[in-house]
Amino acid sequence: MQENHRNQGVQVIARAAEILRVLSNDTNGMSLGQIATQVELPRSTVQRIVGALSLEGFVSTEKGRGRIRLGPEIQSLAQACVTDVRDRLRPIMKSLSEETGETVDLAVLEGSKMLFIDQVVGSHRLRTVSSIGETFPLTTTANGKAALSLLDPDQAARLIITELENSGRQETRTSELLNEIDAIRAGDLATDENEHTEGICALGFAISDEVGDVFALSIPVPSARFQRKRSDLYGALQRWKSKIST
Repeated sequence: MQENHRNQGVQVIARAAEILRVLSNDTNGMSLGQIATQVELPRSTVQRIVGALSLEGFVSTEKGRGRIRLGPEIQSLAQACVTDVRDRLRPIMKSLSEETGETVDLAVLEGSKMLFIDQVVGSHRLRTVSSIGETFPLTTTANGKAALSLLDPDQAARLIITELENSGRQETRTSELLNEIDAIRAGDLATDENEHTEGICALGFAISDEVGDVFALSIPVPSARFQRKRSDLYGALQRWKSKIST
């Protein structure tokens, strides 16, 4: 009897986690019916789990529209995790910046965007600088492509298609991006050659932490010196990627 009760508890936790994952992919909020369809559970079951999550602050319901989204407690936990990872990666970012002379950026995947959370500025007079809290697209940035490579292929494809549709870019770009993401999964670094911002190129890679959050380290470089330094930057990033993985 106790074993059966324990198994039911594990199943509820697994279902709650799946609901939270689905909500994390849609920052506009979702209805109970939409969630039920996504997680393939009865609406009544979803309503019961969402009610329990709401009491704990893990989800919230938008007044008037009834849209359900991630709640403040999830944001607090996520921020604590981000702070921990940022603190652990900062010495690596400093070492990379000192080795290359370039700026090193750190971003985290937030729903369908990359959120810029830290930066070590390079020593060159001509350098790239972004603002903490800025968000970046997935399909035109090195950090975004790197993050996509760590996601489930179906989830990555959905995010790519949605972003291309919303930006009005050609759908033929989808297959090119999927091939590019496959190459990154196989070990290549992610690249951005004047895609997001004219005059700026970047290389990067992504890692995931203990709870599955995806972070990306990237080196943005003015295009004027990118090709000349590309080989050295590639080697430095690959070495640190291997060290972190180990």
